[in-house]
Parts: sequence; structure tokens; C-alpha cells
Amino acid sequence: MNQLTLGGEFTLSGKGLHTGLNITARFLPAPENHGYKFKRVDLPDQPVIDALAENVIASNRGTVIGKGEATVSTIEHAMAALYAAGIDNVLIEVDAPEMPILDGSARLYTEQIEAVGLAEQKADKDYYYIRQRVEFADPETGASIIVLPDDDFAVDVKIDFPSAVLPNQFATLEHIADFNSQIAASRTFVFVREIEPLVSNNLIKGGDLDNAIVIYDSALSQDQLDRLADLMGVPRKKVDEFGYINNRPLAFDNEPARHKLLDVIGDIALIGRPLKGRIIATRPGHTINTKFAKKIRREIKRQEVQAPIYNPSKEPVMDNMRIRELLPHRYPFLLVDKVIEKGQNYIVGVKNITANEPFFQGHFPQEPVLPGVLQVEAMAQTGGLLVLSTVDDPERYSTYFMKIDNVKFRQKVVPGDTLIFHVSFMTELRRGCAMMKGYAFVGEKIVTECEFMAQIIKNK
Repeated sequence: MNQLTLGGEFTLSGKGLHTGLNITARFLPAPENHGYKFKRVDLPDQPVIDALAENVIASNRGTVIGKGEATVSTIEHAMAALYAAGIDNVLIEVDAPEMPILDGSARLYTEQIEAVGLAEQKADKDYYYIRQRVEFADPETGASIIVLPDDDFAVDVKIDFPSAVLPNQFATLEHIADFNSQIAASRTFVFVREIEPLVSNNLIKGGDLDNAIVIYDSALSQDQLDRLADLMGVPRKKVDEFGYINNRPLAFDNEPARHKLLDVIGDIALIGRPLKGRIIATRPGHTINTKFAKKIRREIKRQEVQAPIYNPSKEPVMDNMRIRELLPHRYPFLLVDKVIEKGQNYIVGVKNITANEPFFQGHFPQEPVLPGVLQVEAMAQTGGLLVLSTVDDPERYSTYFMKIDNVKFRQKVVPGDTLIFHVSFMTELRRGCAMMKGYAFVGEKIVTECEFMAQIIKNK
């Protein structure tokens, strides 16, 4: 799949939940590999903040990102809507230190995204795959996030509170395509007993009974309720029994749990890449959500590219017979057995290493090790198949090495190993030449990497 951006721009305006300011946010299409970025257009030099987990500076009642003196808070609803739509690249211009709360959900964002549509871009999507169980827990709160391998993206959320109105709930999203209909309209919520402490901390200045679910579960006199209403600057409301006292009825019986699920998606979007895995979140909140996103970001930065997923049972994109039609190499120098994946800008090839390889007779008889130069040659052949895929009638062309740089050998390769090559374009193909970056993996580990230039020439 290719990366996506907005099909056009849109603007939303409203008050900020915590600041109470009148805020305008403008969403703009962005180029490939741009990611999500927020621009503070009300500040000198209009600083831009990357919406990445390492830029999270606070998580009290909302996710706050910052760069220097510039901050933007309550970004999670917009982030969830963008992520659920499959959007990879967007610039959000905002004229305040907060995003507008709107109706307390992601509904208006999703409606605007649907209205302007999506635009497909040339660059490939860069998924982050969960390969094994990952867990992050906070013993003090009992909150935890577990992520399991999955072919798609799914979320399970469980919440519980010491409340007669909201004791425990759960929500599930099996398919991200259901986000708009099942999750987007779920509003943020607050307990009446929390309002005064929040106001004392200079928060929820823009909160009202239209942009949040308000839960009354602890007895207060009508005088106390009136005082809270005056404190918030909202109309007084007579309340006779415990329950939900907001103006608009619940969109779903488990709307609070669904909103927590929305928040999880918005915060997970801070890893900067679409994720393949099943998230199981117990008592989630912005603090544990963003800490978990930071953990994933550290792993992404530690290893520039993930090892490709190799399923031997899956039909290859190119089998050995097709490779022999495209490459002139033959025994003992054809070093790609099959191609298992190919995008517009990358390709994944496989080489199985056996004890019968002819070079092991001399390298070395008592300790067979695959020569590093042959690993590089195998990557180059894989890259040649990528270059040939850009032309019509590829059988009429050949590819040749022109130069090689930055070669690193990290661990030896021996009989029994399966080498997985990931080769991608570093530059566009110009005048028949292209720079490529290659990685060779055994399992999850990079064993070799290099950069090289190849040239494609039409056969005489």
C-alpha cells in the first residue's frame, strides 16, 4: 500500500477544553514521508512540532507535545481520526496552544476527512509489525498495555472506576475501517467530583455539558451543584439522581470505554508509523499510552528498518524461474532464490544458505561462512530486480554495479540460515542510474547493510 494524504484542506473552529480560547485548526495535505506535524501559526517564526512520542511533554487530561517554548495540547482526537483514515502525511496549523474540543469526540474530524477525501502518494507505507508479545505496565495505577502479533490493527479496552454509575466497561475495535461508525462519536467524560480540582488546576475552562459526558455518582447538594455550574460558567441544572447529566444522551451504552479506545488510537499514532498488532489496554490513560508509544519509538530508532515478515508457505511474488528470466546470472552465481514482496520503492528477496554451496569448499572447510562479498552481491541482484521492475519489457535490460559505500558486516552467515534482503531506492531512477540501500537479515537481526549504485542498460 502507498502512503496517503488529504485530498484537500479543511478547517475546524471551536473552543479549547482546557484554555477556553476560540481556536481554529487548519488541516493541509503534506508531501510523502512528512508524517503528522503541528504548526503554531500564532507564534513568531511559526514553529513546527513533529507529532511523535518523544515530543510528548505532558499527559494530564490530554496529550501535549512541545518543541522549545511552543506546545500543542489535546491532540489525541484529531490524531485518532487521521490514523483511522490511514493518512500518513498532514500539516495541522493551529492558532493556540490547544486543539479545539468541538463536541468532545473525533466525529467532526472524521466527517471533514470524508468530505475532502484522500490522495494516494507514490511512497510505500512503512508499517511497524509487532512480532512478539510486548507489555508495558504501571503497578501504581494497575494500568497496562499489551500488544500481540496480528495481521491487522485491533484494539481491546477495559476500564473500571470506583463508581456506581461507571464501575467497569469494555470496548473492542476489530477493524480500523469501523472507526467512523463505532468509535469516532464517543465523547470524553468527567466525574462531577473531579470538576472542582480540575478548575483549581486551571483546566477545563472550556468544558460544558455539550462537549463531555458528565457523570454524577457522588451525592452533592443542589447548592453545591449550582456553585460548580457557576464556577464553570455553564447554566445550572437540577439533578435528582445519579447518572449521566450531559445535554445529549449517550451515543453508545459503553461510550466512555469507546472514548478510551479512541484515545489509545490517538496516542499510538505518535509512533509515527501505522501499526500491525492487537492492543489490549487495561485502565488506559494518556500517561501510559504515551509511555508505551515512546517505548515503540525507541525500538524504531534503534533499528532503522524492521526485518521483513517471511512466510515460506506464501506464494512468492517472483519464483526462481521468473528470476532466471530477468537476471543473466547462473550457477554458481545466482544468489536470489525468490522475491516475497515488492512495492514501488522497495523489494524483499530470499536466499537459503545450504552446506552444499560451492564456495564453502574453501571458505572455510572446517568452519563454513558465507563470504561478505557474496552477501553484497546477493543484495545487488535483488536490487537489480527492483530496477528492472521500473521498465517495460525488463527481459531486454541488464543491471550493473557502479559503486558501493558504507558496507557493514554485523554477524556471520552460515549453512542453515535464511537470508532476507530488503533493498529500497534512496533516489529516483535518473538516466538509468539509482542509489539503493540494502539490508540483509537472519531472523530479526541485521547481518549486513550497504549502499550501492546500479545502472540499467538495454541489451544489444
